[in-house]
Amino acid sequence: MTAATHSTLFPPVPDSPDAVLDGLDPEQREVATALGGPVCVLAGAGTGKTRAITHRIAYGVRSGVLQPSSVLAVTFTNRAAGEMRGRLRQLGAGGVQARTFHSAALRQLQYFWPKAVGGELPRLAERKVQIVAEAAARCKLRLDRTELRDVTGEIEWAKVTQTVPEDYPAARAKAGRDAPRDPAETARIYAGYEQLKRDRGVIDFEDVLLLTVGVLQDRHDIAETVRRQYQHFVVDEYQDVSPLQQRLLELWLGDRDSLCVVGDASQTIYSFTGATPDHLLNFRIRHPHATVVKLVRDYRSTPQVVHLANGLLSQASGRAAEHRLALVSQRDAGPEPVYGEYADEPAEAEGTARRVRDLIDSGVPASEIAVLFRINAQSEVYEQALADAGVPYQLRGAERFFERPEVREAGLLLRGAARAGGADSQLSGADDVPSQVRAVLGTRGWTAEPPAGSGAVRDRWESLAALVRLAEDFVRARPAATLADLVAELDERASAQHAPTVEGVTLASLHAAKGLEWDAVFLVGLADGMMPITYAKTDEQIEEERRLLYVGVTRARRHLSLSWALSRTPGGRPSRRPTRFLNGLRPGSAAVRPGTVSRGGPGGVERGPDRRRKRGSARCRVCGRTLTDAGEIKLMRCEDCPSELDEALYERLRDWRADLAARLGQPAFCVFTDKTLLAIAEAAPGTEAELSRISGVGGRKLDSFGADVLALCAGHDLTSDDASHDASEETPEK
Repeated sequence: MTAATHSTLFPPVPDSPDAVLDGLDPEQREVATALGGPVCVLAGAGTGKTRAITHRIAYGVRSGVLQPSSVLAVTFTNRAAGEMRGRLRQLGAGGVQARTFHSAALRQLQYFWPKAVGGELPRLAERKVQIVAEAAARCKLRLDRTELRDVTGEIEWAKVTQTVPEDYPAARAKAGRDAPRDPAETARIYAGYEQLKRDRGVIDFEDVLLLTVGVLQDRHDIAETVRRQYQHFVVDEYQDVSPLQQRLLELWLGDRDSLCVVGDASQTIYSFTGATPDHLLNFRIRHPHATVVKLVRDYRSTPQVVHLANGLLSQASGRAAEHRLALVSQRDAGPEPVYGEYADEPAEAEGTARRVRDLIDSGVPASEIAVLFRINAQSEVYEQALADAGVPYQLRGAERFFERPEVREAGLLLRGAARAGGADSQLSGADDVPSQVRAVLGTRGWTAEPPAGSGAVRDRWESLAALVRLAEDFVRARPAATLADLVAELDERASAQHAPTVEGVTLASLHAAKGLEWDAVFLVGLADGMMPITYAKTDEQIEEERRLLYVGVTRARRHLSLSWALSRTPGGRPSRRPTRFLNGLRPGSAAVRPGTVSRGGPGGVERGPDRRRKRGSARCRVCGRTLTDAGEIKLMRCEDCPSELDEALYERLRDWRADLAARLGQPAFCVFTDKTLLAIAEAAPGTEAELSRISGVGGRKLDSFGADVLALCAGHDLTSDDASHDASEETPEK
């Protein structure tokens, strides 16, 4: 336990202002007690910045220096704002406004719009992309889904940099921004988009900020009303502020300097949206008398992880690199980072899934493991590999926990049971809160053991199981609590979006992982062309890619794995190189000559199996086209090429799998996934060599199930007695 991370799930509220400061390290305490004048906190990854600023607000409120209603804390995500509100509530500082920029601006705009403009505020557009598509059509331009997303991103960038349509081409050129389309075309679409919004009386999220800025600039009386309400400001993740957000902040402040900003220039990874670290780096210039505190004690990661993170930044260049923070780990030593090199991407995914399975078997919870990649399109092959290994997973960015139908329904049932008390027959014999929760949720699908398989039933069970675990943690922290107390806590958490953990390995992009942490992190696909990504051309774009990798590394508490594949597809030419960012950092890389491909070495590089020896080129067996999509590689044919499915064989395989899975006591997909069965039924392999070429048929699965599968493909009907697989001795491949 450390000063930054020690806490229980439900800690007692500090009984005095000084008690708020207990457990803070010297630098965090300096932040917490610096209540006057401008304050700039430069906080490295894992150094407890949220802890420092929430204790600062709480200490100011509890000591009477700050009034809760006069404080506005702003950040960039609803999750971060909810976490901040939850922490402030636990510190006895409820009533402080903690919101995103957009949420705070929208609230003010809704309140002042009738006075400033008249009538009701225009409604927010539900589907921005659809309006962009219509604007493009009016310009006689047809955009596919990717082009629509890119043009929409350009419009958003233009608006947060306060660029009007006619100025967009010049502004884009000045910013050195790579545009997906001709700038003049984008400007026409942008202008058409704005006109369509006006015609329909709708606004978008960027308009919320623009209109709030406009109202505060034009109506000094309204600006003064806001300034009388909010007299003290805290801005988290200040390196991600856009010019428009900075302008709004300046209007909120007026001529005052009661401002505390927190950020880390080395974690600037959203410049494509208009974010810039310049406001953070120039803070001392704008506020010469500011208090500046640096947080460098890393409470999250082991010395081994921190050493690699510092090494990444030591090779960086540019202005942000000049202000980098050298982290100092406060944790005990852990394992060295593991480096893995694989022949192709499917082999890398399968190797990653095996290592994830091993970690889970060693006691690491699945919810404390993450697989992080550069772009979302890399997800599919890892979803497949984890499913093949019988590992549950969840995609980052899915529906919020407290918005899930089963969680909302559970909340209503628990609230009703709490009101009924002893009159509720469901609670008969349930003497404590966890037992009461289990009894209530048992009527809606919760069981002591999870259901077999994946999909909607398993997802529902995981949600209910998370509520059961929360109840158990709640009562351990507060033994005298009642079911009504738990319901009140759930309501608070729903309001704050403070969700309990659902068991499952997290799959997420590096951008989506910002602000999160896990015991074990797998950084995959770390080959030049993906990290840095191909379209990163300028020095600053390359440096942002390095910072993105730094963010990924610093998500890991203890276990860190970094891997790459030498080719994309099985049988492909091994022409890729490991990311240049690891040169001189991964074992054996110092001796690599320019233009050569690292094969690892004796310094700890872990090689995956050479899949090229048993797999042919990934080409469609119907038309011969080279396959690149993971799903097509699995089937060994193009999606739109004719299927050669032997439906009878497919049904025999499904029946055999169901029977085998039942005997093993495992979900069916742990034997083979549906897509692997489909691929087998289409290929109808006659030999082990042919069967081994099918993606999803690993070496151990070939040994365990190969004889049965080949017998089925040959037309034999297997009974349990015929099956060569002994369920008492074998388990599915891990």
